[in-house]
Amino acid sequence: MALSAKQTVYTLPLTDQGAPDIPGAHNYIYLPPPTEPAYLLRISIQGTSSICRHGTFCINVPGDKEEFERSRFRKYKLEPNFNRSIDIDVPITSAGAFAFYTTYQPLPDFSVSSVEPPSPTQTPNFYIDVSPKLVLQKSILPIPALSIFSVISKFMGQNPTDWDRHLSGIGQRGYNMVHFTPLMQRGDSNSPYSIFDQLTFDKQFFPHGEEDLAKMIDKMENQHGLLGLTDVVWNHTANNSKWLEAHPEAGYNLETAPWLEAAEVLDTELLAFGNQLSKHKLPTTLNNSADLAQVMDGVKSFVIGGMKLWEFYVVDVDRDAHASVAAWRLGNTSLPSGGSGGRTEISQDWSMKRKADWIIDHAFTGNDRLGERFRRRVRAEGAASLLTALLGPFSKAPNESVALLVMKDVLNEVNLQFYREYDAELVVIMEQLSNRIRYQRLDGNGPKLGAIGQSSPLIETYFTRLPLNETTKKHSSRSLALANNGWIWAADAMRDNAGPSSRAYLRREVIVWGDCVKLRYGSGPQDSPFLWDFIAKYTRLMAKYFAGFRVDNCHSTPIHLAEYMLDQARKVRPNLAVFAELFSGSEATDFVFVQRLGISALIREAMQAWSTSEVSRLVHMHGGIPVGSFMLDEITNAEQVSNGEAKSEGATGAGQVVHRIRPSDVHALFFDCTHDNETPAQRRDARDTLPNAALVAMCSCATGSVMGYDEIYPSLIDLVGETRLYTSASSERPVSVKADEGGIGGIKKLLNQIHTSMGKDGYEETYVELRDQYITVQRVHPETRKGYFLIAHSAFPGFGNDTGYFAPVHIAGTKIKSLGSWMLEVDASQSTKTKITGDKRLLRGLPAQTHELSSVQVENAYDEGIITITGNFPPGSIALFETSLPAAEHADGLDKFVTGGGREAFKDLRLRDLNFVLYRCDPEEHDTSGGKDGVYDIPGHGPLVYAGLQGWWSVLRNIVRNNDLGHPLCQHLRDGSWALDYCVGRAERLSKLEGYDRLESPAAWLRQRFNVIKKLPSFLLPRYFAMVIQTAYSAARDRAVEQMSEGIQNGPTFLKDLAMVSVQMSGFMNSASLYPKHSVPCLAAGLPHFAFDWARCWGRDVFISLRGLLLGTGRFMNAREHILAFASVVKHGMIPNLLGSGKITRYNSRDSVWFFLQNIQDYTKMAPNGMLLLKDSIRRRFIPYDDTWFPFDDPRSYSKASTMEDIVQEALQRHASGMSFREANAGPGIDSQMKDQGFQLDIHVDWKNGMVFGGNQFNCGTWMDKMGESEKAGSKGVPGTPRDGAAIEITGLLYSTLCWVSQLHERGQYKYEGVSMSGTGDFITFKDWAAKIKTNFESCYYVPLDASEDNHYDVNSKIVNRRGIYKDLYRSGKEYEDYQLRPNYPIAMTVAPQLFDPKKALYALSVADTYLRGPTGMATLDPSDYAYRPNYINSDDSSDFAVAKGRNYHSGPEWIWPTGYFLRALLKFDLMRRKGPEERLESFQQVTKRLEGCMRMIRESPWAGLTELTNHNGSFCADSCPSQAWSSGCMIDLFHDAQELSAEAAEGVSIPTSNGLAVKA
Repeated sequence: MALSAKQTVYTLPLTDQGAPDIPGAHNYIYLPPPTEPAYLLRISIQGTSSICRHGTFCINVPGDKEEFERSRFRKYKLEPNFNRSIDIDVPITSAGAFAFYTTYQPLPDFSVSSVEPPSPTQTPNFYIDVSPKLVLQKSILPIPALSIFSVISKFMGQNPTDWDRHLSGIGQRGYNMVHFTPLMQRGDSNSPYSIFDQLTFDKQFFPHGEEDLAKMIDKMENQHGLLGLTDVVWNHTANNSKWLEAHPEAGYNLETAPWLEAAEVLDTELLAFGNQLSKHKLPTTLNNSADLAQVMDGVKSFVIGGMKLWEFYVVDVDRDAHASVAAWRLGNTSLPSGGSGGRTEISQDWSMKRKADWIIDHAFTGNDRLGERFRRRVRAEGAASLLTALLGPFSKAPNESVALLVMKDVLNEVNLQFYREYDAELVVIMEQLSNRIRYQRLDGNGPKLGAIGQSSPLIETYFTRLPLNETTKKHSSRSLALANNGWIWAADAMRDNAGPSSRAYLRREVIVWGDCVKLRYGSGPQDSPFLWDFIAKYTRLMAKYFAGFRVDNCHSTPIHLAEYMLDQARKVRPNLAVFAELFSGSEATDFVFVQRLGISALIREAMQAWSTSEVSRLVHMHGGIPVGSFMLDEITNAEQVSNGEAKSEGATGAGQVVHRIRPSDVHALFFDCTHDNETPAQRRDARDTLPNAALVAMCSCATGSVMGYDEIYPSLIDLVGETRLYTSASSERPVSVKADEGGIGGIKKLLNQIHTSMGKDGYEETYVELRDQYITVQRVHPETRKGYFLIAHSAFPGFGNDTGYFAPVHIAGTKIKSLGSWMLEVDASQSTKTKITGDKRLLRGLPAQTHELSSVQVENAYDEGIITITGNFPPGSIALFETSLPAAEHADGLDKFVTGGGREAFKDLRLRDLNFVLYRCDPEEHDTSGGKDGVYDIPGHGPLVYAGLQGWWSVLRNIVRNNDLGHPLCQHLRDGSWALDYCVGRAERLSKLEGYDRLESPAAWLRQRFNVIKKLPSFLLPRYFAMVIQTAYSAARDRAVEQMSEGIQNGPTFLKDLAMVSVQMSGFMNSASLYPKHSVPCLAAGLPHFAFDWARCWGRDVFISLRGLLLGTGRFMNAREHILAFASVVKHGMIPNLLGSGKITRYNSRDSVWFFLQNIQDYTKMAPNGMLLLKDSIRRRFIPYDDTWFPFDDPRSYSKASTMEDIVQEALQRHASGMSFREANAGPGIDSQMKDQGFQLDIHVDWKNGMVFGGNQFNCGTWMDKMGESEKAGSKGVPGTPRDGAAIEITGLLYSTLCWVSQLHERGQYKYEGVSMSGTGDFITFKDWAAKIKTNFESCYYVPLDASEDNHYDVNSKIVNRRGIYKDLYRSGKEYEDYQLRPNYPIAMTVAPQLFDPKKALYALSVADTYLRGPTGMATLDPSDYAYRPNYINSDDSSDFAVAKGRNYHSGPEWIWPTGYFLRALLKFDLMRRKGPEERLESFQQVTKRLEGCMRMIRESPWAGLTELTNHNGSFCADSCPSQAWSSGCMIDLFHDAQELSAEAAEGVSIPTSNGLAVKA
């Protein structure tokens, strides 16, 4: 199957647990009908999701031309891929309910040792429902287009004459489907739902059986335009069904359901008692409550007492006591296998209650359910164990009489709880009996059955007793009493009310249908083979002729049975519509039935409403989505194929229209009245027939009515006892759309025509307004904006005939055309009702007449349509209008115009342009505009985080997803066009900036679209504004991604999100640049805290971020610019941390230069022709090898030049020589917090081990650089983390650099071989310098797991807090700080893995994983450390030395960027020990599992980035920068490593242990 040019795709992402990843509590997925060619269901799974571990995705959607088999699942092996999602494309070729699940082996907990892999597991089944494609007269009929008419077949008259007349009248009224109650042969009661023979049609109407039915269905479809719908009755059969005599096992009897024995005995005794009331001198006619009380006393005495009902609950004390003593005498003692509570535990001091409890726990049977009398019994051998413990063995104390007394006492105690159980249930039994008898004999709204006797039993029998004949004699007598069916108030729909766990039949809780035997299906066909086969034949027979089923009594139907039967039906008719009578009382249960059965709609009833406001609520519920809804697709880049690896049965190609699946509500089949409802003439006012019908017809769902409703029948028809036949004016004459006599048939025709038309064309949006006695409904098409408007004046008792007050309706921007106004007049006088109901032969409606009204006026003004009621419009009136929206009448369609051309408009934008288009936080925006403009501030919501499209989309995303039309932004858009003007004005201003003329195209595109939508009514502005913003946002984002590296373009969504942070952080600023005199884009450290002026660009932040944000995304020119710029300001062999555009550089960070050198190394390996960077000549801000400081405009500034190679060498040589200097301009002018000693920097190499040492206790020269600031707490000038000495990450970065330049020199690519050492001035090669470090590294930094090995390492055992780790520092000013567990050694592991023993490294990583890793970040200090303070509050003005003014910035809070290095190290070292593809896969999955929090964060953050840090356990930190460059950059690094390691593994290359990774250009 080749994909068409416009292949439709519905994307369903799965969570890490394999569940549908869609919002909503129920995850109900309802897809449209199958199409030609088939649309695709795309299952999207994260490439290394947990379910990919030995994973197989299974789905039972059949292939093209295949028949559905529920147990036949197509299987897709999940091939994990760290760098992209896995997409499985499943063509949808048939309707129904389909299941999917995933089998996989759960990921074991991470361990450095071998662990037993978890057992394979399987997710629960999840469901996808596909709507049926109904076709009538070659036209597709969507479910919401159905107008269904229900008839009780036995009242239709002679077939075909009467039937044809009625069906013609139904068709003429605009109905398109007829619901027939069962057409099969009926049982003795004559109820249509009490079927005598499920395979035989009613001979009265279908003498030739199927042949007659086939003719009728053909005529219905081809002449009358009607599809057929029938009830299927699976729960019960008629109590006189002949086949029951041969197959009593099909019912619940005392053989198949022995737990019903007490209920059956009680039922029999109650029937007998009812016939003997006179004998007991009790009243047979109940006149009052006193009479009823006498009868109930008799029930208790003669029935309950006579049958000894308690015997079904209790233990036979005499029987079991003697048996227990006999076993004791014989020494037969035993306890159940595996049981506890042996004889040695039993004490003679135990209370009787405890002895009884022991018996129940250890020596009891029959407690699982009720059954025969005294079913509960004591196991004699177990009870004998108790006697032995209490009395000793029989041989030592042979006193049987004592033992018997002891045992009886214990068993009487046992029985106490069972008697309490019996007493409680007896109360229920008596109450249920009393209430039912009262209803039937005394209540005013009951049937008042009269005298009790043979013809009118005291109770409705719960059991059908089969007659004794030649057939039934073959069966046990216990199988001949079959439980009747019925229903229970608020019953659990998932529970079998006649099953072993229910006592509903004994408790008399069932409202029983005495003419119906409940069918027993068991757990599957094996439990009742005949019944399953017989009912399956019946079901297939129905599916052969009917387009739809109404599942009768669905809430009492075993769900596995319904699944099976619907499977049978769909084999015959794949596009079967299924409706259900489902009154489960639980929305959650409704969803279970709907999902598993593929129910098209649940029956809902307008006549259940008791007031106008309740009618309004129901119409609102079933009317459709709100007008102006955000029914937008969230999938971007819809013009391109998926970025995942698609497993499809067809070829993937371009031109896909991709939709993201949204959760669906359960659909309704909304009846204005059903055959179970009282009519408007009974329940309301007969005149309400018309407005009630009109309101239902306006709903965006399938609708229904019943014969007699349009005709104004005076009352509900008794479908069992009624014998009269239908009459209808519509069956006697042609039906036209006009006012007429005989009911509302003419007006109903128009209502049905409009309903069907709207359903076919997709008029989904509805606005419902309640105005006292009035309800107005507007329903419109979401794209064309054409629609219909209804005014309905409801009629409830007491409304009278007044029009009442109805304020004029103003519909903005809308043209209105009147279709007509009518009122219904009905003679509902009691005398007329008596006359109508007195007809013995025919069912007739009340005299009724519709009248046209001229009291409704329409005015189409310039900018609105106005409807005014000027005169008579009494209750029972409606007015109907057609509406249109001139502003939406665009040549290509408004939606298409608004969302079209976006990609073209944005196609020429560069990444620097997109920084303006998508982002710019408030300080950046002020910078660009000279302080004139900032981000947009939404009233009631607050300012956006960005002025660009991301700022708008971050707010709109959830509004769209949740259809939140009440959001302050929506109201703001309805109030005016300020937001539209802001977007256009901003784009136009930016396009006039020098070098940004490319923005003219997006600005023009925005202007054109906003100019059009400004003309729309205000209520539509939120929807169309969102459509424009989303289109522009998607086009801009797609344009950005397509300019990035192939790894980003083809990577998973998370990687793309990370990559977009590079666009977010890199942009032009007036107040900041990389150079003092010319402007270039520079990286912000974070937004918004580090956005402008001197605070924007920091050396350390740039070079921790650069590899990921710039190199990893393929932005090599931008990366090169940053490297060259910082190389130009090298001084003291260091780069500045504070750049200040090269004007106010500050050299106080000891680690920045090493990240800088690492990035140069990375650039040479990752960028095309990257080695040329070393030959670039760079003008120097300061004189090389000269520590003199001078201003940027001094003539010496930039007077000298060096190659990059020379600058690298200068940095290495200056450190080798050692440095001691005081910061330029030292004092409060550059740092108001630091003490004077902190401005002194001393850095040197200890040539015994080759490591660089530096810093002091008064400064903080690494990334953990928080200076104490609180005078109150005494912390001012005291660093939170000085980290002097040899920081482990600096040692690792130094070693990485030395190995690199040494290798380059050996290849002739770096002219320097080494450096001169401080002190002696002797020369040392880079190779030898690196060797010194490697030789000494483990002994200097490792803290052994076993204290006995401390003598092999430089370790002070007394101050070790945690073992098996690497020190954070070596020889710092406070020795204990060396041993603190911090997340810095993974940095060294990542850049210099060969320094570490792989096993020790992996264990150390496992320690960090256990104690430091949070949901997103790494704790900056061991939680067991006395200095651990995990919650950062910069504004803390307390006297607490540790936390005041945020001094604990790096003493516990969880930073995100170290997580990237940690996971890179974990992946690298874990892969070293892995053998084979399966083991290597686990490494990638362990990493993926640890990314979940970051994935969620970037997806949910309005800043579209990863925050700087979180507080304890991932909790929100208000002082954290919400999008930090290095947080995202280090995650991209992880993906880059993973791509390389995956490729090497695939090529069979061993995981490298030498420095660096070979990175393809």
